[in-house]
Amino acid sequence: MRISEVLSRLGFNLKLLGSERHVKEKLETLTMKELAALKEAFIENGHPRFMKEFEACRRVTYGRKADYVKTIKDAELPKVAKLIKIVGVLLQTKVYLFWKNPLGLLDNKHIYHVACSF
Repeated sequence: MRISEVLSRLGFNLKLLGSERHVKEKLETLTMKELAALKEAFIENGHPRFMKEFEACRRVTYGRKADYVKTIKDAELPKVAKLIKIVGVLLQTKVYLFWKNPLGLLDNKHIYHVACSF
């Protein structure tokens, strides 16, 4: 099951996952069984960004699954809250804009400055 589905089922508002207060309040109301289900969802859906959040996985390019699993199982509420905040960022819709210079008048350096000025 996807982490977002588990979070929704547990009463989290997916639009408020970036709110520390909302996440903290919801985590404090979870039972041990519900918290274990949430941790299991993080284990099943091991994203490299989640792995980078833990010291054991930080220095390895993609992290080690065994270290990640152990650390998730031992994670305290503040660390779980941080992972939930990362889920909120990953759920955001990303927009990428690509365009072609129709006149071919600008060099790449100038296009880069124009793109960065927004």
